[in-house]
Amino acid sequence: MNLRRDVFQAIADPTRRAILFLVATQSMTAGTIASNFDTARPTVSRHLKILTECDLLRQEQTGREVYYHLNPEKMKEIADFVEPFRKLWDDRFNKLETIMKTYQSQS
Repeated sequence: MNLRRDVFQAIADPTRRAILFLVATQSMTAGTIASNFDTARPTVSRHLKILTECDLLRQEQTGREVYYHLNPEKMKEIADFVEPFRKLWDDRFNKLETIMKTYQSQS
C-alpha cells in the first residue's frame, strides 16, 4: 500500500523541521543527519521516511550511500499555502501599529 502522508503533519514535528533545516544547505546521508540528534538512528530513519513520502526530501544513491536533498518545489507549495495567512497577519499588525501610534500621540 502506497500511503501518502500529509505534508503539514510532517512539518508539525520539531525533529522533522530540524532535519529540513539541516539538509536545506547541503545533501546529507542518514548517518550524518542522525549524528545531529540525541535519538536512536532508527527514529531518525522513520522521520526521513515520512519526509520522503511527503516529497519534502528526495533520495539520491551515490555508490553505497543514499543522500537526502531538500525538494524546493514542495517547500514552495507550503510557502504558497502559508503566504495568504502571513499577509493577513501583516495587515492586522500594521493596522494595530497605526492604532497604537494614534493612541500614543493623543496621550
